[in-house]
Amino acid sequence: MKPGDRALVELRRDNSRREWTFGEVDRAANRFAAHLTKLGVARGDVVMTLIGNRPEWVIALVACFRLGAVALPCNEQLRAGDLRARLAVAKPRVVVCDERNLSELVGAGWSGETVVAPDKDAFEPGPGGDTGPLASITELRATDPALITFTSGTTGSAKGIVHGRRYVSGQALQAEHWLAPERGELVWCTAATGWSKSARNVFIAPWLRGAAALLHDARFDHNQRLEVLEREAVNVLCMAPTEYRVIAKRATLRRYPALRGLVAAGEALNPEVLRAWKEATGLEIRDGYGQTETGQLTGMPLDEGARPGSMGKPLPGIDLMLEGGELVLRTPLSDPTFFVAYLGGEPAPVDQPWRTGDRVREDEDGYLYFEGRGDDVIISSGYRIGPFEVESALVSHRAVAEAAAVAAPDEERGSVVRAVVVLREGVAPSDALARELQEWVKGQTAPYKYPRIVEFADELPKTATGKVRRALLRDG
Repeated sequence: MKPGDRALVELRRDNSRREWTFGEVDRAANRFAAHLTKLGVARGDVVMTLIGNRPEWVIALVACFRLGAVALPCNEQLRAGDLRARLAVAKPRVVVCDERNLSELVGAGWSGETVVAPDKDAFEPGPGGDTGPLASITELRATDPALITFTSGTTGSAKGIVHGRRYVSGQALQAEHWLAPERGELVWCTAATGWSKSARNVFIAPWLRGAAALLHDARFDHNQRLEVLEREAVNVLCMAPTEYRVIAKRATLRRYPALRGLVAAGEALNPEVLRAWKEATGLEIRDGYGQTETGQLTGMPLDEGARPGSMGKPLPGIDLMLEGGELVLRTPLSDPTFFVAYLGGEPAPVDQPWRTGDRVREDEDGYLYFEGRGDDVIISSGYRIGPFEVESALVSHRAVAEAAAVAAPDEERGSVVRAVVVLREGVAPSDALARELQEWVKGQTAPYKYPRIVEFADELPKTATGKVRRALLRDG
């Protein structure tokens, strides 16, 4: 990469636009690193960020990597209680906060050092490109803490995961074999800041390939998403499965001349959604799989056609196996982005297989298919039923926008399938529609999998990353 090459395309909420070169990002990160040093930040100190998809977030993380500080990016959707818990366990030296999130931070009880963005004195070089005092670059070992991410809390309370410096350079594996941008291209990973996919794919993986990153500081809107995609000539798009689903259901897709790559991870994509994108754009969505603790483990191979419902194969060198239907990372250190510790001190179990807790099946060609969390599997009359199959059948019905399947207790069968369904706009719930959906599922998959209970809801409970919180549905 050259200093004059494009690094970022910034789209702000006020519709302003700016392009940043790698040289500009470098100078801004140096200035901010020097600013953090003046605030007392040293190697190993935690710097928490509460910023949206803005250059200030990127600059803050790069500055932390430069100083040897530990970056803790937080999602803007976190409320005071969530922030309070993170502040208590992470004990940050400084918080870098977007001005629009300041009241929530104060509500969490924070009264320490705060940098409020935007702050041009802290983030941008002065007149004539002056960066102020140079920040010394700290040499780190591969396992020295560099980044903290929190799990999404799909099945319980969110846990802090500490990644070492190897997490940054280790992204080269998935950047080459899954995300796969080319030098000079533009990548748009829409993940909100604070989640593992944003930390690795918004800018780190694109930069490792010499590509630029698009930062769009706006809430999700299906029509606007496609307008930006075309206007900015995005080459590689990385979105959450929920976003792909909503766009397929509610927007008008077509071909986009610059677009050549679509990837998704976080939750399996339904065949109906995959077909809609392929028919409209001519491109297949290449799915992948990873966890907050591990980073990316699998991906649909670049040189093979995508298989509906599959999360691909293990990335080169990643040592995965199936044990009793559970996906297991047999050798944790075969994964260059495996975490180094839990926040609080307990080290990562690098000397024993890592059990993902996810049920996966493998076809005869070695492709892996996600079936659900181990505790999401529904056992009814001795049959093991993966919720994803039921959900896929439901969302293929013209009336259904989203669906979730969970177990409901039953005296005779032990459990039965209970479906919670969100209908498309203009469709009204009714007993007749519930029966129609039951018959529909019987025609789409094995009849024993059909939902004996169908309930309608305005929305499904989700984590901030878009994963359905089935545990809440079960408890409800």
